[in-house]
Amino acid sequence: MRRVELLDPRNDFLFKKIFAADENRDLLIHLLNAVFVDAGQPRVAEVELLNPAIDPTLLTDKMTMLDLKARTETGVLIDVEMQLTNEGDMAARTLYYWAKLFDQQLEPGALYQALHKTVTINLLNFKYLASAEAHSTFHLREDRRGDLLTDWCEIHFVELPKVRRIGRAETTSLALERWALYFTLDTLAQREVLAVGDPVMQKGLNVLEFLSQDRQVREQYEARQKGERDFWSSMAAARDKGREEGREEGRKEIREEDRQNLLAAARELLAMGASREQVARTTHLSIAELEALERA
Repeated sequence: MRRVELLDPRNDFLFKKIFAADENRDLLIHLLNAVFVDAGQPRVAEVELLNPAIDPTLLTDKMTMLDLKARTETGVLIDVEMQLTNEGDMAARTLYYWAKLFDQQLEPGALYQALHKTVTINLLNFKYLASAEAHSTFHLREDRRGDLLTDWCEIHFVELPKVRRIGRAETTSLALERWALYFTLDTLAQREVLAVGDPVMQKGLNVLEFLSQDRQVREQYEARQKGERDFWSSMAAARDKGREEGREEGRKEIREEDRQNLLAAARELLAMGASREQVARTTHLSIAELEALERA
Protein backbone atom coordinates (compact mmCIF):
# COMPACT_ATOMS: atom_id res chain seq x y z
CA MET A 1 0.00 0.00 0.00
CA ARG A 2 1.41 3.36 -1.02
CA ARG A 3 1.99 5.59 1.97
CA VAL A 4 0.74 9.15 2.10
CA GLU A 5 0.97 11.87 4.70
CA LEU A 6 -0.96 10.80 7.79
CA LEU A 7 -4.03 12.78 8.76
CA ASP A 8 -4.16 14.17 12.30
CA PRO A 9 -6.15 11.86 14.62
CA ARG A 10 -6.85 14.88 16.88
CA ASN A 11 -9.26 16.15 14.24
CA ASP A 12 -12.61 15.31 15.88
CA PHE A 13 -14.03 13.92 12.63
CA LEU A 14 -11.09 11.55 12.19
CA PHE A 15 -11.09 10.66 15.89
CA LYS A 16 -14.69 9.55 15.62
CA LYS A 17 -14.03 7.83 12.29
CA ILE A 18 -11.39 5.70 14.01
CA PHE A 19 -13.04 4.90 17.33
CA ALA A 20 -16.73 4.76 16.36
CA ALA A 21 -16.16 2.06 13.75
CA ASP A 22 -17.54 -1.28 14.89
CA GLU A 23 -14.44 -3.11 13.68
CA ASN A 24 -12.32 -0.84 15.91
CA ARG A 25 -14.33 -1.33 19.08
CA ASP A 26 -11.31 -3.02 20.65
CA LEU A 27 -9.36 0.23 20.18
CA LEU A 28 -12.10 2.22 21.89
CA ILE A 29 -12.28 -0.23 24.81
CA HIS A 30 -8.50 -0.10 25.19
CA LEU A 31 -8.53 3.72 25.19
CA LEU A 32 -11.35 3.85 27.74
CA ASN A 33 -9.59 1.35 30.00
CA ALA A 34 -6.35 3.33 29.75
CA VAL A 35 -8.27 6.29 31.21
CA PHE A 36 -10.21 4.31 33.80
CA VAL A 37 -7.30 2.24 35.09
CA ASP A 38 -5.19 5.37 35.43
CA ALA A 39 -7.98 6.86 37.57
CA GLY A 40 -8.35 3.73 39.69
CA GLN A 41 -11.71 2.88 38.12
CA PRO A 42 -12.92 -0.59 37.04
CA ARG A 43 -12.23 -1.74 33.50
CA VAL A 44 -15.00 -2.07 30.95
CA ALA A 45 -15.37 -5.34 29.06
CA GLU A 46 -17.73 -4.26 26.30
CA VAL A 47 -19.33 -1.09 24.96
CA GLU A 48 -22.30 -0.28 22.78
CA LEU A 49 -21.82 2.69 20.46
CA LEU A 50 -24.77 5.07 20.77
CA ASN A 51 -23.95 7.56 17.98
CA PRO A 52 -21.62 5.89 15.45
CA ALA A 53 -22.90 7.78 12.40
CA ILE A 54 -21.30 11.02 11.16
CA ASP A 55 -23.59 13.39 9.27
CA PRO A 56 -21.38 14.81 6.47
CA THR A 57 -23.61 17.91 6.22
CA LEU A 58 -22.46 18.95 9.71
CA LEU A 59 -18.73 18.76 9.06
CA THR A 60 -18.39 22.47 8.26
CA ASP A 61 -20.32 23.51 11.38
CA LYS A 62 -17.70 24.24 14.04
CA MET A 63 -20.35 24.37 16.78
CA THR A 64 -21.47 20.79 16.11
CA MET A 65 -19.66 18.53 18.56
CA LEU A 66 -18.44 15.33 16.92
CA ASP A 67 -18.28 13.41 20.18
CA LEU A 68 -18.53 9.68 20.78
CA LYS A 69 -21.19 8.24 23.07
CA ALA A 70 -21.14 4.69 24.40
CA ARG A 71 -22.78 2.49 27.01
CA THR A 72 -20.87 -0.19 28.92
CA GLU A 73 -22.11 -3.67 29.74
CA THR A 74 -23.12 -2.40 33.22
CA GLY A 75 -25.08 0.55 31.84
CA VAL A 76 -22.51 3.29 32.48
CA LEU A 77 -22.83 6.07 29.90
CA ILE A 78 -19.65 7.57 28.46
CA ASP A 79 -19.13 10.64 26.31
CA VAL A 80 -15.67 11.12 24.75
CA GLU A 81 -14.69 14.41 23.12
CA MET A 82 -11.50 15.49 21.38
CA GLN A 83 -11.04 19.24 21.92
CA LEU A 84 -8.36 20.99 19.84
CA THR A 85 -8.52 24.57 21.13
CA ASN A 86 -9.25 26.22 24.45
CA GLU A 87 -12.31 28.37 23.87
CA GLY A 88 -12.45 29.53 27.48
CA ASP A 89 -15.59 27.60 28.41
CA MET A 90 -14.30 24.09 28.97
CA ALA A 91 -15.77 23.60 32.47
CA ALA A 92 -19.21 24.84 31.46
CA ARG A 93 -19.06 22.88 28.22
CA THR A 94 -18.25 19.55 29.83
CA LEU A 95 -20.87 20.00 32.57
CA TYR A 96 -23.48 20.84 29.95
CA TYR A 97 -22.78 17.75 27.84
CA TRP A 98 -22.54 15.55 30.95
CA ALA A 99 -25.96 16.84 32.06
CA LYS A 100 -27.50 16.26 28.61
CA LEU A 101 -26.31 12.66 28.50
CA PHE A 102 -27.38 12.01 32.11
CA ASP A 103 -30.82 13.51 31.45
CA GLN A 104 -31.42 11.47 28.30
CA GLN A 105 -31.50 8.23 30.30
CA LEU A 106 -34.81 8.80 32.03
CA GLU A 107 -37.92 7.90 30.08
CA PRO A 108 -41.24 9.58 31.01
CA GLY A 109 -42.60 7.94 34.14
CA ALA A 110 -39.37 6.11 34.94
CA LEU A 111 -37.92 6.10 38.46
CA TYR A 112 -34.65 7.78 39.41
CA GLN A 113 -33.30 4.35 40.31
CA ALA A 114 -33.15 3.68 36.57
CA LEU A 115 -30.36 6.23 36.18
CA HIS A 116 -26.78 5.10 35.63
CA LYS A 117 -23.38 6.61 36.21
CA THR A 118 -22.41 9.04 33.46
CA VAL A 119 -18.81 9.84 32.52
CA THR A 120 -17.31 12.46 30.26
CA ILE A 121 -13.76 12.11 28.97
CA ASN A 122 -12.19 15.23 27.49
CA LEU A 123 -9.04 14.69 25.43
CA LEU A 124 -7.53 18.16 25.30
CA ASN A 125 -4.94 19.33 22.81
CA PHE A 126 -3.92 22.11 25.21
CA LYS A 127 -2.85 22.57 28.82
CA TYR A 128 -5.89 23.42 30.88
CA LEU A 129 -5.34 22.74 34.59
CA ALA A 130 -2.55 24.02 36.83
CA SER A 131 -1.52 20.51 37.87
CA ALA A 132 1.53 18.92 36.25
CA GLU A 133 -0.41 15.69 35.89
CA ALA A 134 -1.67 14.87 32.42
CA HIS A 135 -4.85 13.19 33.68
CA SER A 136 -7.29 14.64 36.22
CA THR A 137 -10.56 13.11 37.45
CA PHE A 138 -13.41 14.99 39.14
CA HIS A 139 -16.42 13.87 41.22
CA LEU A 140 -19.01 15.56 43.43
CA ARG A 141 -17.49 15.81 46.93
CA GLU A 142 -18.12 17.66 50.19
CA ASP A 143 -15.85 20.69 50.30
CA ARG A 144 -14.25 20.30 53.75
CA ARG A 145 -14.20 16.55 54.38
CA GLY A 146 -13.91 15.36 50.80
CA ASP A 147 -16.79 12.89 51.23
CA LEU A 148 -18.07 11.56 47.91
CA LEU A 149 -21.72 12.48 47.35
CA THR A 150 -22.10 10.12 44.39
CA ASP A 151 -19.91 8.62 41.70
CA TRP A 152 -22.68 9.09 39.11
CA CYS A 153 -20.94 12.25 37.93
CA GLU A 154 -17.38 11.61 36.72
CA ILE A 155 -15.37 13.98 34.54
CA HIS A 156 -11.91 13.30 33.10
CA PHE A 157 -9.47 15.74 31.53
CA VAL A 158 -6.54 14.23 29.63
CA GLU A 159 -4.18 17.03 28.62
CA LEU A 160 -2.23 15.61 25.68
CA PRO A 161 0.59 18.23 25.60
CA LYS A 162 1.66 17.20 29.10
CA VAL A 163 2.81 13.84 27.71
CA ARG A 164 6.05 14.33 25.81
CA ARG A 165 7.33 10.78 25.74
CA ILE A 166 6.91 7.53 27.64
CA GLY A 167 7.65 8.04 31.31
CA ARG A 168 7.51 11.84 31.14
CA ALA A 169 3.92 12.44 32.32
CA GLU A 170 3.31 12.76 36.05
CA THR A 171 1.58 9.65 37.50
CA THR A 172 0.02 8.67 34.17
CA SER A 173 -0.27 4.98 33.28
CA LEU A 174 1.81 3.56 30.46
CA ALA A 175 -1.27 2.70 28.40
CA LEU A 176 -2.63 6.25 28.65
CA GLU A 177 0.76 7.72 27.80
CA ARG A 178 0.91 5.56 24.69
CA TRP A 179 -2.50 6.77 23.53
CA ALA A 180 -1.52 10.38 24.20
CA LEU A 181 1.57 9.90 22.05
CA TYR A 182 -0.46 8.13 19.36
CA PHE A 183 -2.45 11.37 19.01
CA THR A 184 0.44 13.83 19.28
CA LEU A 185 3.52 12.33 17.59
CA ASP A 186 4.43 14.21 14.43
CA THR A 187 5.66 11.59 12.00
CA LEU A 188 4.88 8.10 10.75
CA ALA A 189 8.36 6.95 11.82
CA GLN A 190 7.71 8.05 15.42
CA ARG A 191 4.37 6.24 15.50
CA GLU A 192 5.99 3.10 14.07
CA VAL A 193 8.47 3.10 16.96
CA LEU A 194 5.56 3.49 19.37
CA ALA A 195 3.81 0.48 17.78
CA VAL A 196 6.77 -1.91 18.08
CA GLY A 197 5.74 -4.81 20.27
CA ASP A 198 2.30 -3.31 20.96
CA PRO A 199 -0.52 -4.92 18.91
CA VAL A 200 -3.04 -2.25 19.93
CA MET A 201 -0.83 0.63 18.83
CA GLN A 202 0.00 -1.28 15.64
CA LYS A 203 -3.68 -1.65 14.79
CA GLY A 204 -4.28 2.01 15.63
CA LEU A 205 -1.47 2.97 13.24
CA ASN A 206 -2.79 0.67 10.51
CA VAL A 207 -6.26 2.20 10.80
CA LEU A 208 -4.82 5.72 10.66
CA GLU A 209 -2.75 4.86 7.58
CA PHE A 210 -5.73 3.25 5.85
CA LEU A 211 -8.05 6.20 6.49
CA SER A 212 -5.35 8.66 5.42
CA GLN A 213 -5.32 7.04 1.98
CA ASP A 214 -9.10 7.10 1.54
CA ARG A 215 -9.99 10.01 -0.77
CA GLN A 216 -13.49 10.50 0.64
CA VAL A 217 -12.19 10.51 4.20
CA ARG A 218 -9.56 13.10 3.26
CA GLU A 219 -12.26 15.31 1.67
CA GLN A 220 -14.42 15.08 4.79
CA TYR A 221 -11.39 15.71 6.98
CA GLU A 222 -10.58 18.86 4.99
CA ALA A 223 -14.21 19.99 5.23
CA ARG A 224 -14.00 19.71 9.00
CA GLN A 225 -10.70 21.61 9.05
CA LYS A 226 -12.22 24.33 6.86
CA GLY A 227 -15.24 24.64 9.13
CA GLU A 228 -12.96 25.25 12.08
CA ARG A 229 -10.83 27.78 10.18
CA ASP A 230 -13.93 29.67 9.02
CA PHE A 231 -15.31 29.82 12.55
CA TRP A 232 -12.10 31.20 14.02
CA SER A 233 -11.75 33.66 11.14
CA SER A 234 -15.23 34.98 11.93
CA MET A 235 -14.35 35.20 15.61
CA ALA A 236 -11.11 37.04 14.83
CA ALA A 237 -12.88 39.49 12.51
CA ALA A 238 -15.49 40.24 15.15
CA ARG A 239 -12.77 40.61 17.80
CA ASP A 240 -10.85 43.06 15.64
CA LYS A 241 -14.04 45.01 15.07
CA GLY A 242 -14.70 45.07 18.80
CA ARG A 243 -11.20 46.32 19.51
CA GLU A 244 -11.65 49.11 17.02
CA GLU A 245 -14.70 50.30 18.93
CA GLY A 246 -12.94 49.96 22.29
CA ARG A 247 -14.13 48.40 25.51
CA GLU A 248 -17.55 49.46 26.73
CA GLU A 249 -16.26 50.90 30.02
CA GLY A 250 -14.05 53.49 28.44
CA ARG A 251 -15.27 54.00 24.93
CA LYS A 252 -16.99 57.09 23.61
CA GLU A 253 -20.28 56.84 21.81
CA ILE A 254 -19.66 55.16 18.45
CA ARG A 255 -21.22 55.98 15.14
CA GLU A 256 -24.55 54.25 14.51
CA GLU A 257 -23.18 52.62 11.36
CA ASP A 258 -20.30 51.09 13.30
CA ARG A 259 -22.61 49.88 16.03
CA GLN A 260 -24.86 48.18 13.50
CA ASN A 261 -21.82 46.44 11.99
CA LEU A 262 -20.82 45.21 15.43
CA LEU A 263 -24.32 43.95 16.15
CA ALA A 264 -24.39 42.20 12.78
CA ALA A 265 -21.12 40.41 13.58
CA ALA A 266 -22.50 39.37 16.97
CA ARG A 267 -25.73 38.13 15.39
CA GLU A 268 -23.73 36.03 12.93
CA LEU A 269 -21.62 34.46 15.68
CA LEU A 270 -24.70 33.64 17.76
CA ALA A 271 -26.32 32.04 14.71
CA MET A 272 -23.21 29.88 14.29
CA GLY A 273 -23.77 28.58 17.82
CA ALA A 274 -21.21 30.60 19.78
CA SER A 275 -22.20 31.21 23.39
CA ARG A 276 -23.12 34.68 24.66
CA GLU A 277 -19.96 34.68 26.78
CA GLN A 278 -17.78 33.94 23.74
CA VAL A 279 -19.45 36.66 21.69
CA ALA A 280 -19.24 39.16 24.56
CA ARG A 281 -15.50 38.56 24.89
CA THR A 282 -15.05 38.92 21.15
CA THR A 283 -17.21 41.99 20.43
CA HIS A 284 -17.16 43.69 23.86
CA LEU A 285 -20.94 43.90 23.75
CA SER A 286 -22.64 43.26 27.08
CA ILE A 287 -24.57 40.09 27.89
CA ALA A 288 -27.71 42.25 28.17
CA GLU A 289 -27.13 43.61 24.66
CA LEU A 290 -26.70 40.09 23.31
CA GLU A 291 -29.85 38.87 25.05
CA ALA A 292 -31.77 41.75 23.49
CA LEU A 293 -30.24 40.90 20.12
CA GLU A 294 -31.43 37.28 20.40
CA ARG A 295 -34.94 38.40 21.33
CA ALA A 296 -35.17 40.85 18.43
